[in-house]
Amino acid sequence: GEPKAFVGLDDRTILAHALDGVLAVPTPMQMVVVAPADRRGEAAAELDVRAGDRRHLASVVVGGDTRQASVAAGLAALWGDIEVVLVHDAARALTPPEVFERVISAVDETGWGIIPVIPVVDTLKRVNGARITAAIDRAELAAAQTPQGFRRDVLVTSYAAAGEEFTDDAALLQSQGHTVGTVAGDERSFKITTPSDLERARHLVAPTTTVRGPAHGTAQHGRAIIPRVGIGTDVHAFTDRGTLWLAGLEWPGGPALEGHSDGDAVAHAIVDALLSAAGLGDIGAHFGTARPEFAGAHGAAFLTETRLIVERAGFCIGNVAVQVQAARPKFAPRRAEAEQVLSAVLGAPVSVSATTTDGLGFVGAAEGVQAFAVAMLVGRA
Repeated sequence: GEPKAFVGLDDRTILAHALDGVLAVPTPMQMVVVAPADRRGEAAAELDVRAGDRRHLASVVVGGDTRQASVAAGLAALWGDIEVVLVHDAARALTPPEVFERVISAVDETGWGIIPVIPVVDTLKRVNGARITAAIDRAELAAAQTPQGFRRDVLVTSYAAAGEEFTDDAALLQSQGHTVGTVAGDERSFKITTPSDLERARHLVAPTTTVRGPAHGTAQHGRAIIPRVGIGTDVHAFTDRGTLWLAGLEWPGGPALEGHSDGDAVAHAIVDALLSAAGLGDIGAHFGTARPEFAGAHGAAFLTETRLIVERAGFCIGNVAVQVQAARPKFAPRRAEAEQVLSAVLGAPVSVSATTTDGLGFVGAAEGVQAFAVAMLVGRA
């Protein structure tokens, strides 16, 4: 019933949380808030409270009837020496500052338009009415987020030449032949659109009251706040059927891992570690044959669901460490890529190391892969 940016998450609005994310970025930036005409005063008040000694870098302008008209109003308010522009949706209020930094760095390095993306983890189908007509390969898909970053001259000339409305600025630039690249996004940068999105955001920003006591250490609303650590392990044998998926990545040309799903031993070990830390059972209890939708599913789907499970139980993922034991595939060249994908899905740092077993056991004989994971959660006792 009102503009999303002015809906409350806690004692602050969605806009206030979005501003906090921008203001936490170390790179100095001019900030232009584009708001409806009847909310301009509220937006200015939020800037007065949040911007502090950077208030002189911020202003509010009135938007237009469409998204593109609103962005154009923001562009018109930029100072003459601004060279890189970030367009950010305030509804993605929990976007962490490091995403802004990744976008800025990539625009500076390449000169391209840059957007943050996260992997698509759901199984996708093409439908006609109630009938499925085809499966869609997720390997070529990613979910776009904001902020989207561009060279100012390219964005301004693209807007001047635009003859139709586009869903985002990246699509507008691509329609005119400009290159758009990607950087890793973040699961926390989801768009608050539906009531369930709003509840998820409220859960993530829920305030805590911390007190200390001699007998029980720290307490949150009468509950103990202690780090909880869980361990998980998984083993899968190689098979001559299918494609190898490991650590959330596809490994073309290698033998697949056998299993009820894609056999991703790394993802499955992380699932067990997270559930163990939360005291919520194991992977079999949550993803067994009673849930046929996970038959053949990739590891990212398991991780996304597990993250929701532990968050609904009142926990926040601190970090995860994984060790892979395998004679193949050669893991080191893609270790950073695996860490990026896994961290994006979980919304928390994931470190991955890999080793062999000097030819010993089933791993040394290249008969399969074993993974061990340790996860830390923060939340109720």
